[in-house]
This record gives sequence, C-alpha cells and structure tokens, in this order.
Amino acid sequence: MLNIPLRLLTKIHGVVRTTQQQQHRESASLVARSPKMYGKKAAIISLFFVIVLVISYSMSIGTVDLRSYFFPLLQSPPGARPLCATIASPLPLRVFMYDLPRRFNVGMLNRRSSDQAPVTAQTWPPWPKNSGLKRQHSVEYWMMGSLLYDGDGREVVRVSDPEMAEAFFVPFFSSLSFNTHGHNMTDPKTRIDHQLQIDLLEFLGESKYWKRYGGRDHVIPMTHPNAFRFLRAELNASIQIVVDFGRHPRTMSNLGKDVVAPYVHVVDSFTDDDLSDPYESRTTLLFFRGRTFRKDEGIVRVKLAKVLAGYDDVHYERSVATGENIKASSLGMRLSKFCLHPAGDTPSSCRLFDAIVSHCVPVIVSDQIELPFEDEIDYSQFSLFFSFKEALEPGYMVEQLRKFPKEKWVEMWRRLKNISHHFEFQYPPNKEDAVDMLWRQVKHKVPGVNLAVHRSRRLKVPDWWKRRR
Repeated sequence: MLNIPLRLLTKIHGVVRTTQQQQHRESASLVARSPKMYGKKAAIISLFFVIVLVISYSMSIGTVDLRSYFFPLLQSPPGARPLCATIASPLPLRVFMYDLPRRFNVGMLNRRSSDQAPVTAQTWPPWPKNSGLKRQHSVEYWMMGSLLYDGDGREVVRVSDPEMAEAFFVPFFSSLSFNTHGHNMTDPKTRIDHQLQIDLLEFLGESKYWKRYGGRDHVIPMTHPNAFRFLRAELNASIQIVVDFGRHPRTMSNLGKDVVAPYVHVVDSFTDDDLSDPYESRTTLLFFRGRTFRKDEGIVRVKLAKVLAGYDDVHYERSVATGENIKASSLGMRLSKFCLHPAGDTPSSCRLFDAIVSHCVPVIVSDQIELPFEDEIDYSQFSLFFSFKEALEPGYMVEQLRKFPKEKWVEMWRRLKNISHHFEFQYPPNKEDAVDMLWRQVKHKVPGVNLAVHRSRRLKVPDWWKRRR
C-alpha cells in the first residue's frame, strides 16, 4: 500500500470532488444533445485527470523531475558533486592548478630573466627553438599552457576555486629540471634539482587538498626517465603522466592510475603530404637513424644493424641528435615507406611519434611497449608489429615488408594523416590535439581515484583481496 501524505490526499480529494461536480453540471446539458459525445468527452476528461494525478504524486515523492526537461537552468550547478553518479559527465574536467613560483616551471626556460610575476596566457613564453632533445620531454610545459589558455570545446577547464576541482595539476617541470640542472646523478648541479623536489614536497605537504586524499587526485608530469628521481616514491599515489610506462617500477606506477603520454616529436610535421602516388614517391623501404648502442631492451639495435646490413632499400644509420641530423631524419622519414622503431633504453622512444607526423608507417619492434591513447586509437590500423625474435631472424622482416600490398600501405598512410593531429603539442591548444587527449585520459582516471578514496574510508583491512591471491 502506498504511503501517501495526508496533505496530498486532501488536495487530491478536493480536485476529484470539484471535477465530479463540474462533470455532473456539464453532463445535464450534454445528455440531452448527444449521449455519444458525452461518453467520449467524459472518457478523455477522466484520462487527463488520472495522468495529472499520477504526475503530481510522482513529483511529490521525487521520482520525476520535470525541471530537468523544461527548465534545465534550474538544475544543480556543475560544481555540485552528487552523492551518486550514474553516468559519465559530458562536461570538461575541472582542474585547479597550483600557483608555484617560476623557478619550478617557466623560469627554467630563461634562467637569466629576473621576472617573478605569475605567468598568464598573455605572458606565456614560447618553447625555445634550439632546445634539441629537451623538447621530447616537454609534455609538462604544454599541459601547463593549456590550463592558462581560455578556450571552449576542450576536455579541460581551469577553475580558480579548489573546492570545485575534480583534479589538481602540479606545474613542476621535473623533466626540464633534470635536463637543466645536471645530466647525471653525480653532477654537482643536480643539487638544484634535488632542492626543488624537496621544496615542492614541503609545499604540497602544507596543502589541505594534497593531504585530503594523499595526493591521489593530483596530476604530475614525469616524462623523463630521471624526472623527480630523488623523491619519486613520495608521489606514488598521484596520477603520473609518463611517456614510457615500461621503464617505471610497478611499486611506483601502474596503468590503473597513470597516463601514458606520447613523446613530443622533434621533427617537423609533414603538412603538405598530398602526392597522387605516395607509395612510389617513397623510394626507401625501411628507415632508421639514431643511436645504436643502448642498454636493456635497446641492445636489440646493435643486433638489428647486423641483420639489416646489405639491403639497398634499407637505410639503417648510427646517428646522434643534432639540429642537422634531426633535419636529415625528417627528410629520410618522408622518403620512406616504413620507419623502424626498435626499443631504446626503454620500450618506447620519440622516434615512433616522429614517424607518425611524417606519415611513415611505423614498424614497432618491442615485446613490452605501452602506447598512448590506446583505448581510443587502434595502432594496428597504421602500424606493423614484430617481436624481437621475428625482427632478428635474418631476412624475415625485410621479406614481409617487401611483399606488403601497396593498397594496404596506402590505406595505412591515409590513416596516419587522419590521426597525426592527436600527437601534436601546440599553443594555443586545439581540440583533439595531444594535450586535449591527455586531459581526456586523466578524466578517465578520476572514477578510479574516487573508488580508491571511497574504499579507503570504510575498509578496516586495506587491500584485503590481494592477500587472498
């Protein structure tokens, strides 16, 4: 039996009684004129009032909210967090960015400058043109710039009130700090990098928003293998932006909370690649230019040099990254059908993304590589994959590439042209570019962060399910 409030029953009774009296008055005149007309009108009127009564009752108990259909502006503001969310929000991710002194970020771009004013969209400094390989680890710079720029239609919006934020961005250029303040662990200049890490942790330790969830909802880019190398363990719980997931120990990083980012490509993008027959215009079958002496999985490069020697249509050259060599690599990729991407010191390297923006079909040789945006992008549609065993078998890889159908290659080439904008880092940022894609990946991690936070508040034995395995 429905538990209807007495006040509501009284109102319903009054409405029904008034309706019945009106029907009786109208029926006296209608019966004399047309019995059939009376029957039809009475049925329609009765049905109408039944519908009104049902809707009124539903609204009173909260099962129907007509405001959401007819008066959307009367709904709760976007900042209000519901206790229970049933569907993913189509709104952009709300991010609060800490206001750190310039020495933690853009001050490293020009250390001669004494300017200490907070950086804005109008004073945002351009990335240095002659930065060499520092550019490939500059994801942190582009992410910070995207939050300063006020544009519509993107995956992220900066909020000034931390209470409204779904995530917190820490604008510390940890990769640039390593590249700027020393290149090895024994360099005396690394003490500057070390001190910046100490100062940052002290700053975060005083933030109630960091302490609230132990940093779980904080986003920190760490795209260089040695970024934040002294105190990285203290940031274990945060959402880390990494370009090569395979290089990090599982105790510090995992795909459940972290985001795999692309390297920032160092070659120029191929913007006028509109030849009528691109397959025939690319005369080199397979191209590689880079360091051949690497550690860990990168030792495969030395072995590949021997396996690929002696082929007229294969270009495999040892090279270091200088301005002239980068230009030569860009030209070589544009004139090649396939670009080789063997593992470096880690499973991935910048070369893959150089190939993508050069529209050169990547040939990926790695057994343990994680790729960015793979929940949205199917790399098999524009890349080829070989295991270490297959790639090191004499003649096998070259034979497979030589007999690869032209029509299928052209199809992959077209797909490269269509998806390459997802790997562009730029300022001002654009919708669906690399930074926009990264923020969408962060947005995907937020529900997992909320899950971890909510479970930690009620569990008496943390992570009890792991102990049963």
